[in-house]
Amino acid sequence: MSGGGAGRFGELARLGVATVYEASGRQGLVDEDFIRLIPGSGVAGPARIAVCGPADNRAVHEVAARTRPGDIVVLTMDNPVPVALIGDLLVTQLKAQGAAGVLVNASVRDADTLRELGLPIWTRWIRVRGATKAHRGAVDRPAIVGGCLIRPGDAVVMDGDGVVVVPAERVDDVLAASLAREANEAAARQEYLAGGLSYDLHGFRAADEGAQA
Repeated sequence: MSGGGAGRFGELARLGVATVYEASGRQGLVDEDFIRLIPGSGVAGPARIAVCGPADNRAVHEVAARTRPGDIVVLTMDNPVPVALIGDLLVTQLKAQGAAGVLVNASVRDADTLRELGLPIWTRWIRVRGATKAHRGAVDRPAIVGGCLIRPGDAVVMDGDGVVVVPAERVDDVLAASLAREANEAAARQEYLAGGLSYDLHGFRAADEGAQA
């Protein structure tokens, strides 16, 4: 699994979407189906957002110029449609700028080439339908993706389980809670390997048998 850089984001990437989501109090789920283009990839980083005009990718060119190492570039529209906001040339730029990953709430194209480039990408669709370049759109503006508010600088975590967002001001607390959850799950796993059952460890058997008494 690829990481999202050193430090807090690297740890969030390692811990993964499911752990971070649960540890955050089941908040921040991007509740939409995305295609993970690079098998096995998982990343985390601060959101760098482009809100594009209708079926238009003008804002993607601007956000590519503003991308910094470690960013998760979030590309969306107010009303997403399966139009390709990004292809191999723009992804080449984002990779050269040091982006950690890309979340596309629209379509990508040149999918085989994008896989060869190796930059982790999650996309809602794969379509070749081209975008216009008539609307500037907005860069570093909050956006709602899959029912979740994403603000510039919020932590975006992506892996095989999907996407979760942690508000920037909660990253330290959620990271601490995620590490604690990881430790608890490791201890539980050892008990299960030794023959223990969650039915007993969670007290379900005692509650069920007590109800039947």
